[in-house]
Amino acid sequence: MNSREDAANAATDGASEARYFFCRLLPPRPTFVLDMTDAERTIMETHAAYWAGYAERGVAVIFGPVADPAGPWGLGIVRATNEAEVASLQANDPAIAAGIGMRYETLPLLRAIVGR
Repeated sequence: MNSREDAANAATDGASEARYFFCRLLPPRPTFVLDMTDAERTIMETHAAYWAGYAERGVAVIFGPVADPAGPWGLGIVRATNEAEVASLQANDPAIAAGIGMRYETLPLLRAIVGR
């Protein structure tokens, strides 16, 4: 298994208690959504496909761009057992691995009420 599969399996392992994490993906510039290059667009399409795979497994509970008037950014709510698992998922995110200036801010939720 690769590190992505390891993180996803650990995050959905019934033996561990799930926790939820707020993830904010910050772009390299406020205008990124409006003026990204073709190469950046390809990276972001790969990024979306990456998280869609985790959404199918129940690891990424929700993700998508936020229309913040100060500049769009990415939102993710991730289900994992600890911060190290979230960090691994983020490190393997194509938007981060590509080195285009994206970065995450991550905070654990103190308590999460999750609907069905």
